[in-house]
Amino acid sequence: MYTCKRLILGIFIVSSTLPALAQSEGGMVLSAEAEKKINKQLSLNIEAAMRTRNDFKTMDRWSVGLGASYKLTSWLKADAGYMLLDDNNREKTTYKASGAANKWRPSYWGLKHRVYASLTGSYRLGNGIKLSLRERWQYTYRPETTVKRWDYDDEEWEDKVRNGKGKSVLRSRFGISYDKKKALLAPYAHIELYNAWGIEKVRYTLGTDIKLGGPHTLTAFYRFQDMRNVSADDYDPDMHYLGIGYKFKF
Repeated sequence: MYTCKRLILGIFIVSSTLPALAQSEGGMVLSAEAEKKINKQLSLNIEAAMRTRNDFKTMDRWSVGLGASYKLTSWLKADAGYMLLDDNNREKTTYKASGAANKWRPSYWGLKHRVYASLTGSYRLGNGIKLSLRERWQYTYRPETTVKRWDYDDEEWEDKVRNGKGKSVLRSRFGISYDKKKALLAPYAHIELYNAWGIEKVRYTLGTDIKLGGPHTLTAFYRFQDMRNVSADDYDPDMHYLGIGYKFKF
């Protein structure tokens, strides 16, 4: 118990050092996952999630995914999967050199397809403390779509074709957790870097798993998403997320 208290104290000390930026929003993440263990090494899972933005007022994303994980050794696990994402793209206004508004594109929903593959290594220090490092490659493809855009000069709507676009990202996540078999709570902390020829964002996550007994587990967390290398023409603020998830193993 003393070790757990020290870990929780350390997590909150780290969280107090996170940057507090003026341009930020709040959002909620809700998720549910079911995992089926095929044998000692292989597991299959299905998950669904939703996310909000604009200080919890606007729906931001729906997603559903299928995946599989395989335990290569006692300390190394591989996993891969597919996700279907439905994103609520933010509205955008472009301006002329004079500063006058040129085009306005309202927000719209659009599908994306994502595949990923990961390797996760873990090491137990003892007393319930575990360190982990996950390296994940993901590829996301946005199909071509046609959206409406308002032309301020002609004062009329026009069609704008957004070409299909693919993007690869390497996600590196370091984590520390405390987990004892008979403990109700299993606190954890993660730092994750998104790298696409440069660090695009950094996620700091503090949370705990809550063991409900048997195959049922809840997780509750706070996440700060620090955006980096954002285009000056795009509004893509830092995010403060509160999250709740449910997992069922069978």
